[in-house]
Amino acid sequence: MGLMKEFKEFAMRGNVVDMAVGIIIGGAFGKIVSSFVGDVIMPPLGLIIGGVDFTNLAITLKPEADKIAAVTLNYGKFIQTVFDFSIIAFAIFMAIKAMNALKKKEEAAPAAPAPPPKQEVLLGEIRDLLKARR
Repeated sequence: MGLMKEFKEFAMRGNVVDMAVGIIIGGAFGKIVSSFVGDVIMPPLGLIIGGVDFTNLAITLKPEADKIAAVTLNYGKFIQTVFDFSIIAFAIFMAIKAMNALKKKEEAAPAAPAPPPKQEVLLGEIRDLLKARR
């Protein structure tokens, strides 16, 4: 019974749940970026460099023969993945940069000074009354 309780405490800790949410959102974000790169960026880029579709770029290492598929080196898919990674990395960099800028603004705003303790206020009042008597 102790093992199950310990596992539940571990699994429900804030960091584990936050990490799980981050992984799920990151996966969805990766799909969005892959679609953006593959469907929006790469077609015009391919058109600019002569109508080349990057995903179809490959080097045939061994041609197809007798029901055995050809062995190819698909470097076009690698180029696509590199573009995906670059855009994801840049987007994450910009998000972290924005969060750091907001954090600096919060740190830059000086907090109001804490009021003096009640004892000091009372001692100050006593001092002022004694000065006024003289």
